[in-house]
Amino acid sequence: MTAQVVLHLPGYMLARLEAGNALLYSRIRDSIVARGGVVDLIEGFDGKRYRPDGNLHIVENGSGERLGVLNAATAYLEGFFHVDPVGIQAASRIGSLHYDPAAVDGVAAVAHLGALQQRFAVPRRSRYKQVRAVSDLPQGAIAVFLQGPAPQRNGQAYCSFAAMVEAVCVGAGGRPVLVKPHPLKPELGAEIIAAVRTKGHAPIATDANVHDILAACVATVSINSATALEGFLHGKPAVLFGRSDFAAFVQTAQAPAGFEAALARALADPPDYARALYWYFGLNCLDMTADSFDARLLAIFAEAGFDAARLGLR
Repeated sequence: MTAQVVLHLPGYMLARLEAGNALLYSRIRDSIVARGGVVDLIEGFDGKRYRPDGNLHIVENGSGERLGVLNAATAYLEGFFHVDPVGIQAASRIGSLHYDPAAVDGVAAVAHLGALQQRFAVPRRSRYKQVRAVSDLPQGAIAVFLQGPAPQRNGQAYCSFAAMVEAVCVGAGGRPVLVKPHPLKPELGAEIIAAVRTKGHAPIATDANVHDILAACVATVSINSATALEGFLHGKPAVLFGRSDFAAFVQTAQAPAGFEAALARALADPPDYARALYWYFGLNCLDMTADSFDARLLAIFAEAGFDAARLGLR
């Protein structure tokens, strides 16, 4: 029996798809339909009731490994996506892959880095809306980026946000500490900063453009934020306080007391930024702008057991 591709999307994204604005899913639909395949749309996904039915199910913001299911979401940078059998972002299968920088094509990596810088750093673009005015920030700072509740909720964080910020203030070696709340959770960020200040520390709250902060800092700190990878575009190393799928090229502190040593390692032994970004995004994510998008998508489907023949594609 010919298998269908079933897209499981929240209601608002189904509406966007019908309007032609759900970028990844409209591309998947168009690619499959153009080759004679069938695409079905379903609102939501009930993982507890799911049973394999011979079709390929793609679940927006999905989690967990299931037969016949791929999980999909933005992979940190706008236009890059995970379509993954294990999970998304920190839980993606990329985290279990072996990263060997020596095996990565250095020439291709440098070209890829340049393209990413032109795409994101030069126009000062990030996934979430940023202020356009250029901010005057203290140079040589440690930049801490707060997130929403997801890392704590998903068991990915090794400490609380407040404990992370306090650890950075204690271990910054006299450097200024910039703290940017998540653009979608400014109130939560303000609460965290206020709590740390009550303990006698002086983190500097900022809503500056991410790229202005990255240009000014010497390193980034987060639980597992996309800003760690955005920092690579500016040649800045990262320290994480949580689980991630790019741990191979950052330093991780598994407790607040470990920050100072992790920062020292990050500054003394930064990764090859070009090779790291090319390996992660260029070789292991889907890039909407790449000419190879369709071929990469079909290869992912085939690896999941749904090759062109099974999907009835010509």
